[in-house]
Amino acid sequence: MTDLLSDLPERNRDVYTVSRLNREAKAMLEGGLGLLWLEGEISNLARPASGHVYFSLKDEQAQVRCAFFRGAQRGLGFKPEDGMQVLIRARVSLYEARGEFQLIVDSMEPAGEGALRRRFELLKAQLLSEGLFDAQQKNPLPTLPRRIGVITSPSGAVLHDILTTLARRFPAIPVLVYPVPVQGDGAAAEIARTIALADERADCDALILARGGGSLEDLWSFNEEVVARAIYQCSIPLVSGVGHETDITIADMVADARAPTPTAAAEMLSPDQHQWQTQLSLRGQRLIRLMQDHLNDARQGLDWAASRLIHPRDRIRHLRDRLDHLSQQIVYAQRHTVHTKRARLMTANSRLRQAAPPARIHSLLLNARHLEQRLRGATHHHLQRQQQTLGALGGRLHALSPLATLDRGYSILTDQLGTIVHDAGTVKSGDRVHAKLSRGELECVVEEVHEKN
Repeated sequence: MTDLLSDLPERNRDVYTVSRLNREAKAMLEGGLGLLWLEGEISNLARPASGHVYFSLKDEQAQVRCAFFRGAQRGLGFKPEDGMQVLIRARVSLYEARGEFQLIVDSMEPAGEGALRRRFELLKAQLLSEGLFDAQQKNPLPTLPRRIGVITSPSGAVLHDILTTLARRFPAIPVLVYPVPVQGDGAAAEIARTIALADERADCDALILARGGGSLEDLWSFNEEVVARAIYQCSIPLVSGVGHETDITIADMVADARAPTPTAAAEMLSPDQHQWQTQLSLRGQRLIRLMQDHLNDARQGLDWAASRLIHPRDRIRHLRDRLDHLSQQIVYAQRHTVHTKRARLMTANSRLRQAAPPARIHSLLLNARHLEQRLRGATHHHLQRQQQTLGALGGRLHALSPLATLDRGYSILTDQLGTIVHDAGTVKSGDRVHAKLSRGELECVVEEVHEKN
């Protein structure tokens, strides 16, 4: 075969360049396949400074290179990452410079549960911003509901579990079942309609919205906006028991309370009958004691009232006697009042007569005469006492006077200057001296002087 080809004239050979081959291969790929939808897992993702995104899309057996240019990323709404399952719309192409087969991505969205998770987060953020999750908007659960409504599928095990739990915990509470589909097309709208119907009828004090566990796709009816808004607008307290403990739905967030399981929702709304029986027994005993105490008090009060009960005839006699006594007291009081006022009048007249001008003048004259007599007596008595005092003082003064000494034979001798002579040496013979005697005086001349030590 090689020999045959080598025998062909060189002018009959159509020799391709690499560029031509890649160009024609690119044209064949792009023109032959057009736009395709592909689902796979992102791997080897790279984000250069240009803003483009390059990655490989793979499944269990193969992978293909992809280019997601910056201009096509407008309105993406999420950030592609390695390991993310996505659904892309792309056209098949070839990178001529390297001859690499690749896909040019036109659009991208999360695939399968990833897309649902994205829708879940978007709706959650929207309802959160509108206040549908606020705790202030939630209704309190009743302590002992008169009737419980259950919104769930009538054919599943969930309803059996709820009814069994309610019968075990408090069988006296009646249950009203609202059957609804919990999965599939139209389930969300039917659930929302049933919630609104239960709210409108108001046959129940509390509602349970329940479903068994499953995948995010299985539980998606409880993540729909129509169900969330129906729960929010429901005036009856609603407990959401959807899925298992790890499953969180939008309905759980909007509901007045969330239970981890449908059975837990039934337990949340039904009190424990044994505890209630114990409490009722204790309260019954306490009520009996209170009634007995009340009856005893009433009996004692009745006995006391009976002991004080008086026959009407005796009551009338008692009132007549009291009326007579009060009449006598009124007469006595009037007489006493008249007597008291008469005495006060006489006293006032007496004081008035005493205060009249003639009587007052006479009284003052008598008082003046009395005071004059007292003044004269006091003056005479005072003079006598003064005379006695003066006599005593005169006697004492006379006893101390030199004149008294003269009465005893002595005399007072003075010189011509009137100076008392105490010493004989102060005079001399021929001096004239004056002698004062008890009676009379003498003028003397000194004849001799006898001095004595």
